[in-house]
Amino acid sequence: MEKHFEGEIAGRSATLFTAAFDQTTGVGTYVAMESFEGSLCGRTGAFNFVHSATTSGSDRTAELFTIVPTSGTGELAGISGAGGMAVEADGTHRIWFDYELEVGR
Repeated sequence: MEKHFEGEIAGRSATLFTAAFDQTTGVGTYVAMESFEGSLCGRTGAFNFVHSATTSGSDRTAELFTIVPTSGTGELAGISGAGGMAVEADGTHRIWFDYELEVGR
């Protein structure tokens, strides 16, 4: 799947997504690997990140969100850290990154 981002995180990602999910009850777990290209707080480049979560139908638990080490390119070379995602009632996804860049980049 392809995702598009707007705001302080602007660009697109190609996403490999898989899940064990019961559509009837809304219970399950997903895992996604994303390859992002664009800008993060004005710095351009690319990097990869992985995220997953489990839901019982009304919540998100066991969340994981990690930037893949050494995956950054361009002005995002050396990026490391984590992040998170919130899903609003209307289905809108909000994403954020808690990241660091190597000194001198």
